[in-house]
Amino acid sequence: MTPELLSASLLIAAPELIIAIGALALLMVGVFMGEKSSATVTGLAVAVLLAAGAWMLLFPTNGDAFNNAFVNDSFARFMKILTLIGSVVTLVMSVGFAKAEKFDKFEYPILVMLATLGMLLMVSANDMLSLYMALELQSLALYVVAAFNRENVRSTEAGLKYFVLGALSSGMMLYGISLVYGYTGQTGFEAIATALAGGERQLGLVFGLVFVLAGLAFKISAVPFHMWTPDVYEGAPTPVTAFFAAAPKMAAVALTVRVVMTAFEPIAADWRQIVVFIAIASMLLGSFAAIGQKNIKRLMAYSSIGHIGFALVGLAANSVEGVQGVALYMAIYLAMTLGTFALILGMRRKDGNVEMVDDLAGLASTNKMMAVILTILMFSLAGIPPFAGFFAKWYVFSAAINAELYGLAVVGVLASVVGAYYYLRVIKLMWFDDATGSFVPMAGELRLVLGASGAFVLLYPLFGGLLASWASAAAASFF
Repeated sequence: MTPELLSASLLIAAPELIIAIGALALLMVGVFMGEKSSATVTGLAVAVLLAAGAWMLLFPTNGDAFNNAFVNDSFARFMKILTLIGSVVTLVMSVGFAKAEKFDKFEYPILVMLATLGMLLMVSANDMLSLYMALELQSLALYVVAAFNRENVRSTEAGLKYFVLGALSSGMMLYGISLVYGYTGQTGFEAIATALAGGERQLGLVFGLVFVLAGLAFKISAVPFHMWTPDVYEGAPTPVTAFFAAAPKMAAVALTVRVVMTAFEPIAADWRQIVVFIAIASMLLGSFAAIGQKNIKRLMAYSSIGHIGFALVGLAANSVEGVQGVALYMAIYLAMTLGTFALILGMRRKDGNVEMVDDLAGLASTNKMMAVILTILMFSLAGIPPFAGFFAKWYVFSAAINAELYGLAVVGVLASVVGAYYYLRVIKLMWFDDATGSFVPMAGELRLVLGASGAFVLLYPLFGGLLASWASAAAASFF
């Protein structure tokens, strides 16, 4: 690579470089300042992530870098901004909880930064090897973050489960990549697509595709690779659970879209069958399994599995409208999830945080504002108009219908009806049951996130067209 190409590549990957250098610098700050540096490092980590996002918005650069292993386009920028929002907001929400639970250590924000760096590289991966390296950078940081509260047995167990199952999924993906390389002789996404378009599809290549998609399905918590999600969501510290539910989901869905729409586009008939099966299984399991959950974090875990299924409905459509629906769905899902977890973090009594759904009983009589905003979020998660969640489902179902996937759309609508039950149950508990106690006042940062999320969901019809146009421009990158 010539110096000119290297400098051009570094410019395209500038946001990632900002985070990488910032993480290393903050590690030194934490080491030399000691344990008291947690608040300082967290504040600086948020500033670095915001700086990376600002660079993307102020200096948008399209093109490929590092011999086409890294690509930047409108879709990458859209999904990276969502990923950064998820990371920044969850870091801000974790400050009060970390102090109260005595795990406010400077390593936590640095691990979040490194995981976020891996996520941004995932979104821009344009080669099977850069895909795998980015995925592992993200995963290694997340394994540690899941078990970060070492004094808590549940947290340690969550980290161990995630590590063991994550290692299994990484092995499956690597095996799939080796099969794809063996049958095409290429690792670059465009080169794989060219090889597939020019030759006859072979059975071994389809096996490679299945294994690659199995590894990606694990990262997005899609059925049948969802088994880690409820246990890790419940066991990890709540700010970590919020992080898992937000940023990594954005990056993994973006990576899945890029892999199938670029590398495997010539064999769309094969991967669409897999995506349709995963979407149906995720929607149904997410809807039915959540009904009996008593822990609100486990409830949100099954909810996230269901929502990933809905997002994949758009991907199955294999159209610009479908990819637009996926991007839009993930943006709205991010807002709803961050708001819900802000409220879960605010479920704190004098003797500590509570996590049971029944602890929300009578919330309307003790804190009406919290109850109103959570009601809005629950209606939106259920897909009830005129809230944002309805428009998210409208876009993906419309794309499926236009692609003549009528059965998939019908299953999605029926799963939405079932899923509405457990969201409406939460609303019923808050407004019609007797209070069992009151929560202590929420921290300022949690109130801010909860209010912003509620406003986004409620006022979405006023600015939804603008967000839809950005998602449409992002989707056009593949067509």
